[in-house]
Amino acid sequence: MTVQLFAPPLSGGSKGSSVGLFDGVPERDLTVLLDRAKAAGVIPLDDVLALLGVELTVDVVEEIRTFFEPLGVQISEAVELHEGTFESILDAAVAVEPCAAETTATAAAAAVSAAASAAVVAPVESAAGLELPDALAEESDNADVVRPPRRFASQSMANMAPPLGSSSDPVRMYLREIGQVDLLTGPQEVELAKRIEAGVLAEAQLADLAASGEAMDLAERRKIQRVVRDGERAKAELTQANLRLVVSIAKRYLGRGLQILDLIQEGNLGLMRAVEKFDYTKGFKFSTYATWWIRQAVTRAIADQARTIRIPVHMVESMNKVHRHQRQLMQELEREPTIDEIAAKVGLPPSRVRDILLIGQDPLSLDSPVGEEEDSMLADFIEDSRAIAPADAAAKQMLGQALYEALEELNPRERQVVRMRFGLEDGQAKTLEEVGREFGVTRERIRQIESKTLAKLRHPHRSQKLRDYLDVE
Repeated sequence: MTVQLFAPPLSGGSKGSSVGLFDGVPERDLTVLLDRAKAAGVIPLDDVLALLGVELTVDVVEEIRTFFEPLGVQISEAVELHEGTFESILDAAVAVEPCAAETTATAAAAAVSAAASAAVVAPVESAAGLELPDALAEESDNADVVRPPRRFASQSMANMAPPLGSSSDPVRMYLREIGQVDLLTGPQEVELAKRIEAGVLAEAQLADLAASGEAMDLAERRKIQRVVRDGERAKAELTQANLRLVVSIAKRYLGRGLQILDLIQEGNLGLMRAVEKFDYTKGFKFSTYATWWIRQAVTRAIADQARTIRIPVHMVESMNKVHRHQRQLMQELEREPTIDEIAAKVGLPPSRVRDILLIGQDPLSLDSPVGEEEDSMLADFIEDSRAIAPADAAAKQMLGQALYEALEELNPRERQVVRMRFGLEDGQAKTLEEVGREFGVTRERIRQIESKTLAKLRHPHRSQKLRDYLDVE
């Protein structure tokens, strides 16, 4: 059995050239996609996005339509929930540690149920006595362009999950919990949206009264507060009824660096954002609008959290473009393409392509175990190029001692001139003029002292000890 959550085509956006969008897509993959699309007469939008490796935007959707519609292929933005979908999600979540999975599932459930309340109030209009906009008092003209009741979906999902208490798997518990919530009909979505809007208006009215300091009758204030609470409950109902939409979208992004529960949690945040900004007067179904926000939240979370070192979103797009052309060249040349070949195909400098490929590499931990018995760490096999070899360190120390003994045979002024001229004290060699100012003599006099001192040091009696260390160097 398949539960279809159909979303009508998105509108808006400017049309652009589809040539640039599909440029770089491997010809074989594109041919397979086109053959399948022509045979069925329709192609899922997610399949095209997965092939392109781009982020979903209005312009991208319009370019995809421009490419496929002349071929007699319609673009479907449908999101399907199959019985096997949730089993695959459970398999993907097996790798999650129990403690981490339980924490994430608890957080995901708490994020969407925090606004729920047990109290039941009268209809918004009669309870508050507020004067609402005309749009709230009228039924939507597009109420019939919404999804029909699909209460059987909750029963199917509940049957897929094991009996409560038979498993401690937090993923199964979460899927079972959201599967017990009935899906909404079109009129129910409109009614909830009206209650949400009324709650927002009531909350704004209370804020205005608090800012102005104007007094209000206690009974009237309580009515408005009830409307605010009713709006919060409507938000929770609309959110909980669409949690399965989040799961169906999140599972498409498995294997991109985040666990399934993290993807669901981020998608739930996007769903709650969609609930807050949904405008039922536009005539679109809530699932159409929410899908956009859920995808945006999930893809942004992957870009921000999937890597140890965060990569900006625009750089992720550049990486996808380079990797797409790299795969295409590999198929054409039947070998690994060079940096120059990729750069010519992408239209970027080779140095830029090299940097993009390096950025795309995953970092390795120096503490990673190595070997069959895993008794060694990766750091044990990496050379520290900054470390000084013990023999070199000992030779350097002995050279310093020999140089010190040779300088001790000079008089104090000669010894100080040599130290300042060659930077033996602080590593900074000084000019003749700087040394002359230090001693209060001319630079010519310092040159004479230096020449005389070096002649003394070249005497075999003193220089022989130092020549031995030159052989070491």
